[in-house]
Amino acid sequence: MTVTSPLLITGGTGTLGRLVVPRLRDAGCNVRILSRRSHESGDGIEFMIGDLATGEGLEAALDGIGTIVHCAGSSKGDEGKARNLVRAASRSGARHLVYISVVGADRIPVVSGLDRTMFGYFASKRAAENVVADSGLPWTTLRATQFHDLMLTVAQQLAKLPVMPVPAGVRYQPIDAGEVAARLVELSLGKPSGLVPDIGGPRVYESTELLRSYLRASHRHRLLMPVRLPGQAARAVRAGANLAPEQAVGHRTWEDFLAERLR
Repeated sequence: MTVTSPLLITGGTGTLGRLVVPRLRDAGCNVRILSRRSHESGDGIEFMIGDLATGEGLEAALDGIGTIVHCAGSSKGDEGKARNLVRAASRSGARHLVYISVVGADRIPVVSGLDRTMFGYFASKRAAENVVADSGLPWTTLRATQFHDLMLTVAQQLAKLPVMPVPAGVRYQPIDAGEVAARLVELSLGKPSGLVPDIGGPRVYESTELLRSYLRASHRHRLLMPVRLPGQAARAVRAGANLAPEQAVGHRTWEDFLAERLR
C-alpha cells in the first residue's frame, strides 16, 4: 500500500511511538506526532499540539491525515481518549485507524475495586478497543504482550524494597518494543484488517524467574516473597490469560534486553 498523506501518531514520544516514527520515516512516510507539548518539527516529522483527554487540537492535527496510529495509552482514561480521537477522525475523513492493545484485554475480567487497582490496564485497553471497533472507521487492532521496558520498570521499583513481593503463579511473555513497532508499521502501511493475530515474546517466564534474572544482571541481592493475589482478574492471569504462547513470534529475549540495557 502506498501512503501519500502524512500519518498521525499519538504517543509518538513514548516507549512504542518513538520506535514507530523512525520506522515510518525509513519507509518513506511523512509523520505527524500529536503531543501535549511543543517540539521542533523537521526531517519529515511534524509536531502538533493536542490533548486526547480533552479533544483540544485534534481537528487541526488530523487535517489531511489518512492513517492514524494510536500508540498513546495509560493505566486509565483510554476509553475517553479513544472516543475523542474517533470523533475527530470521523469528521476529518480518516481512512485507517490502527490501535495497539494488550494480550488478555478480552480475557481478564475486572469486576471489583481490587481487580481494577491491580489489572485496570486491561479493562482500559478493552474499552478503547470497543470504541475503535464501533467507530465506523476502517480499523486494525494489534494486541501485544508486556514490553521488556515495562517489566524492567516494575523490577526496578520492586528492588527498592528489602523484600520483593512476587505475584505467585503468574507468568509473563515479555516482548521487545522494537519488534512490536515493526509489526505496527507493517499494519499501518497495509489495509484495515480488524483484529489481527496477537504478538508475543519468544519465551514465557515465571514472575520469579524474571525478577531473579534482573537481580543477577543488576548485581543486586533481594529476598523474593510470593504473594497470591485474590480476585477474578488474578485467577485469569494465573491461568495464562495474559499470554500468547501460540504467537511467540518475537526474537529478542528478556536476557538479551537486560544484557544491553544494564551493561
